[in-house]
Amino acid sequence: MEFNDQQLFRYARHIILDEVGEEGQAKLLASKVLVIGAGGLGSPLLMYLAAAGVGTLGIVDDDVVELSNLQRQIVHSTASIGMAKVLSAKKTVAEVNPEVRLIPYETRLTEENARAIIRDYDLIADGSDNFDTRYLLNDACHLARRPLVSGALLRFEGQISTFKSWLEGNHPCYRCIFPEPPPPDLVPRCEQAGILGALAGVVGSIQATEALKELLGIGESLSGSLLIYDALAATFHRINVKRDPACPLCGRDPTIKDLSGHIRQDGDDA
Repeated sequence: MEFNDQQLFRYARHIILDEVGEEGQAKLLASKVLVIGAGGLGSPLLMYLAAAGVGTLGIVDDDVVELSNLQRQIVHSTASIGMAKVLSAKKTVAEVNPEVRLIPYETRLTEENARAIIRDYDLIADGSDNFDTRYLLNDACHLARRPLVSGALLRFEGQISTFKSWLEGNHPCYRCIFPEPPPPDLVPRCEQAGILGALAGVVGSIQATEALKELLGIGESLSGSLLIYDALAATFHRINVKRDPACPLCGRDPTIKDLSGHIRQDGDDA
């Protein structure tokens, strides 16, 4: 592809990287990434992927912007309060990079629509805030053979991993690490336990970095690893994880072959 002068200036710091170059930047411009959630994690994900020149970004969220979101959800502004999050995010992305096409899905991800939405994208980034959506995405991405870059956070800690469980070798899925969701009273939601706002920026930015690496085919993937960040201790800890041979999704004898078998917790909000 030939870049115009504006693109050469916009993406100059990518193009001079040997690992990216014009070929890599062209890959990004042709890529399609779906971001689940326009909240704390989705905000830096969307903004950095847009700034990087990922050509098409999909965003799934059925919520509206509230005042309490603004402490960490930097893709929204005070003027966006009451607006659908996907529309607020679309406005901000257009301001960051008008070349990027953003497709809003003002809906909750469900068993009925997940595969239809996911199939149009090269990579999925999970910025959801509940276990139901995480398990649903894990299953849908495995079945659709799409890489999933997953992030989660609570209080002062975050975790990130990449899942490519349809591949041969040690590529576990989310279920391999977390076979079942914890009891709701054991892991409270952020409105109950709180969260350091800037933590969302750290974890979401790492997710964006891992997504770009996957799209470009560079560096070492987080597939097979779980990266844990402790903000209070200022430490990163990388744990090697293995595929579970008994996993019902990606194990030797899988029993989950469609999305009707994913784990659900009553009362979860997308």
